[in-house]
Amino acid sequence: MAEKIGSESIEREDGYLYFLGKDGFVWRTPMKSNTRGRKSKVGSEKIKREQGYLYFIDKKGYVARAKMNRKGRR
Repeated sequence: MAEKIGSESIEREDGYLYFLGKDGFVWRTPMKSNTRGRKSKVGSEKIKREQGYLYFIDKKGYVARAKMNRKGRR
């Protein structure tokens, strides 16, 4: 199960991929089908990452995380 981390909701646009960057901010980058788009920072909220979790943007637009299943590996 995933838990909601962020308090800021992100409005999504078609043709972009949204992700949490290494700097802790939400970024968007154009998909291959979107030739005119540019990479840009979307959110203003900084998220502190913890090891062992997968971070993503959920369906409602909030940053969420889920525990990674590593099958015994670190």
